[in-house]
Amino acid sequence: MTASKVEKMTATVEMVEAGGRKLRVAHWRLGERSDHPPILFFNGIGANIEAVAPLAEKLSERGFVMFDMPGTGESPDPSVPYNPFTMAWTATKVLDHLAIDTVDVMGVSWGGAIAQHFALQHPKRTRRLVLAATTAGMLMVPGKLSALTKMADPRRYIDPEYMNEHFMTLYGGMTKRPGSKAQHIGRLKPPSPRGYLYQLIAMLGWTSLPALPFMDKEVLIMMGGEDSIVPVVNGRILAAAIRNSRLEVFEDGGHLFLLTHADESVAVLREFLDAPDSPSEQRRAA
Repeated sequence: MTASKVEKMTATVEMVEAGGRKLRVAHWRLGERSDHPPILFFNGIGANIEAVAPLAEKLSERGFVMFDMPGTGESPDPSVPYNPFTMAWTATKVLDHLAIDTVDVMGVSWGGAIAQHFALQHPKRTRRLVLAATTAGMLMVPGKLSALTKMADPRRYIDPEYMNEHFMTLYGGMTKRPGSKAQHIGRLKPPSPRGYLYQLIAMLGWTSLPALPFMDKEVLIMMGGEDSIVPVVNGRILAAAIRNSRLEVFEDGGHLFLLTHADESVAVLREFLDAPDSPSEQRRAA
């Protein structure tokens, strides 16, 4: 196990064998006393640990765990394709390695789908669920074609000029916060072609919508009102399908509102995660 600098502060970063895969795992504050369960975070497509490290740093009162998907960041290329079922199971092996039983689960965009699947597949290890800028899978309302075509193009990670030219189309409100655009680009590391392709095909045919009415968790849904990739209506669909859910819309936020509206996002997260147990949670704990 080695310590690594992640976004100015120290996280513990290690290569972990989990479910037959080698993954680069980062975790914060697991050895510190906390009244809160750690957060297990699933990142967006192609994104590496460093892209969301600022969020992990801001949630300083609780542990935080995330990992580079196969072929992203510094995790080796996947040898075979995977799907939400196998990756959710693999995540439990990461938690086993870290001796963590129960977590609050959070996912953004592509990772929001994995987070939903994890909560449905492993309910005993999930306390609460946070879904940010995400959808119910294939049964979604698509964003603007101009944004979706650029989102699927791996040049946004590989070619800085391409990313700079199309940043507003991709991420909307990011450009409204001075310096945030350059800071975000500087944290990105391009995924491998195979890693990116396998993430794209992992969700083919997948949807959580039929199962969401059976979700027996408290769920916070966070959406950007100016998100051109995942329109806010997808959050409304999730909220309508999940009975114990709350929808929070950042009206001038784009797809990366967790970073552009960091203080506001963290305040909403804390309010939700720190709230007393609901009656249904109390019954499950009894």
